[in-house]
Amino acid sequence: MQKIFHTPEGVRDIFQDECRQKLEIQRKILETFHLYGYEDVETPTFEFFEVFSREVGTTPSKDLYKFFDREGNTLVLRPDFTPSIARCAASHFPVEREPACLCYTGNTFVNSSSFQGRMKEATQMGVERIGDSSADSDAELLAMIAHSLRAAGLEEFQISVGQVDFFKALLEDAKMSEDVEYELRELISNKNNFGVEELVRGENLQEELENAFFQLPYLFGGEEVLRKAKNLTSNQRAIRAINRLEEIYEILKYYGYEKYVSFDLGMLSKFRYYTGIIFQAYTYGTGEPIVKGGRYDNLLEHFGKPACASGFGISIDQLMLALSRQNIPFAPSEREEVHLTYTMENRKDVILQAMKLRAEGKCVIVRKSDQ
Repeated sequence: MQKIFHTPEGVRDIFQDECRQKLEIQRKILETFHLYGYEDVETPTFEFFEVFSREVGTTPSKDLYKFFDREGNTLVLRPDFTPSIARCAASHFPVEREPACLCYTGNTFVNSSSFQGRMKEATQMGVERIGDSSADSDAELLAMIAHSLRAAGLEEFQISVGQVDFFKALLEDAKMSEDVEYELRELISNKNNFGVEELVRGENLQEELENAFFQLPYLFGGEEVLRKAKNLTSNQRAIRAINRLEEIYEILKYYGYEKYVSFDLGMLSKFRYYTGIIFQAYTYGTGEPIVKGGRYDNLLEHFGKPACASGFGISIDQLMLALSRQNIPFAPSEREEVHLTYTMENRKDVILQAMKLRAEGKCVIVRKSDQ
């Protein structure tokens, strides 16, 4: 019976001031999404297993909350919004005519170990832009991230930008086995420079290609990183990937948010559906990214409607943790609060007065008099 007084591991209650702050942050971020013309969409909390299958390249099966419906179909609580939005867009939006600009708010569920303090249920807000392959679209997403985080109260943060296609182009030349590729991804993602060198030397690659892999963990910083990357390879696909980043960065300067952006060509997401630009936003007070996103031009094909797409998700829980640890004060929307008390004799009059004040937009708290 003691269990009914506690939440399961990895989930928790949110109430009073913290809940009020969370809702206010969500309101400000949603308002920002709307300023850029994005429309709200809701997808189910659970979906068919196939929406998040291995072929999609999302969360591993062992980390999914799985159960069955009456017909025996395997269902899962969504671990990630992007495949859900992609399925929804493929079913309902004519993306071949004009881009679908969608925004969402909801919870995700990942049944992973919480030894690092990670919650198994997390609130996420984000956008997906479907049917637009332009660099302008990618630049706008980065601008929206900066705009949204500033609206939530953050001033110091960095958006780290990578390019999956640069790495894929090098892999194409290397012709590595799947197991070696997986290990290399892990080593580069962890900035394990010595591990990368040891693994690559065993593959007997051409000197230019070998050196490009050696340098990947070091390719992070400002605009100079892009120039350095282009000098590392003659692979035209890889060079086009870097040219794309340069174009995105130039467009971002028009928004005035370029100071928040840096580059990391060794960034490799665990989500295999990303095809081009990927990014993560960081700030002080949390070791986890507060924003993740990127381009996924092949994902909608899995749902029967090929279309290019890109998007991002903001972790509201990580954002709130960062705001708390940076001692950024919570400034709730101002609202007038009126307190009324009543006795049995004047109860009707007080309730009528309260309803009149509420119609004027005032918060009215009615309590019975102790006298």
